[in-house]
Amino acid sequence: MNSIITKAHRKALRLPAVAEKTGLSKTHIYRLIQQGKFPPSHRLSERVSVWDEAAIDDFLAAKFEGGKA
Repeated sequence: MNSIITKAHRKALRLPAVAEKTGLSKTHIYRLIQQGKFPPSHRLSERVSVWDEAAIDDFLAAKFEGGKA
């Protein structure tokens, strides 16, 4: 039996993909981050920031369920 545990596949989204997926403008996304109401980005390199797609999906699910995210 294989004892290696595999992690779930994670996808990193750049800002245009996050804006497309959520329907929010880039400016509004950054405003929500400052207010602590949106998942923060993560730095992959000096010039590249990404968001965890699972965190964005959780944010949207909370909004669709009527919760506050």
